[in-house]
Amino acid sequence: MSVSWGPLSRTVCAVHNCGAMVMVRYAQTAAAPAPAPRIKKFQIYRWDPDTPGDKPRMQTYEVDLNVCGPMVLDALIKIKNEMDPTLTFRRSCREGICGSCAMNINGGNTLACLNKIDTNTSKPTKIYPLPHMYVVKDLVPDMSNFYAQYKSIEPYLKKKDESLEGKDQYYQSVEDRQKLDGLYECILCACCSTSCPSYWWNGDKYLGPAVLMQAYRWMIDSRDEFTEERLSKLQDPFSLYRCHTIMNCTKTCPKGLNPGKAIAEIKKMMATYKEKKTAAA
Repeated sequence: MSVSWGPLSRTVCAVHNCGAMVMVRYAQTAAAPAPAPRIKKFQIYRWDPDTPGDKPRMQTYEVDLNVCGPMVLDALIKIKNEMDPTLTFRRSCREGICGSCAMNINGGNTLACLNKIDTNTSKPTKIYPLPHMYVVKDLVPDMSNFYAQYKSIEPYLKKKDESLEGKDQYYQSVEDRQKLDGLYECILCACCSTSCPSYWWNGDKYLGPAVLMQAYRWMIDSRDEFTEERLSKLQDPFSLYRCHTIMNCTKTCPKGLNPGKAIAEIKKMMATYKEKKTAAA
């Protein structure tokens, strides 16, 4: 049997155990040319308060998008791993679940792990920490006040008869369970609260969209028995009523939730609660 040799391929005869002849063709192709670099500039907020004399500044890094993942978080990780290990930011799940990598990217609050890199290499991507919060370092904001406010609303199921706690199951109808959709998915990333001008001005007193939405989530839970007490705690002029329905919160939520609607529903419940109290008096 003849064997022919071509310029780009060769044919070889192989003998199997059964004695059959099989023709195997190995292609010889030229190496593909390396793609031209796609250099993207990332301008990142830098500040280390522990370094004497250090002042807030923007630092520029160049990343080749050909060797980088598609998300902004991929670029940040690449910069930290390969260019500047001093760059500081929070991250964990990379799946839009934990809320750790919330930051301000190109003027909008979002999650770096869900935000795709703008492939327009002529335009730099600008990254800041969440606005109007104290900065721990670089892209890491101080979340202490935010978590303290969340704790203040007692975000857990409360029953009048505490003797049954942990000893019984609290059943819920399908209809009542559906009322919680669009509320329980909140991951407390604080993107909404830090985009709210009312929270910027009164962050020490106004609870903000994220915390108020979670307060509403427990108010309408059919298994919870402290709805009136929860409403009573929000009766002061600041906790709830600093909301002016600007709706930045709903626009910026990376999970597609609607904190503005939840706050409006609390205001309706508050009006009913006040009418009830007045009638009782």
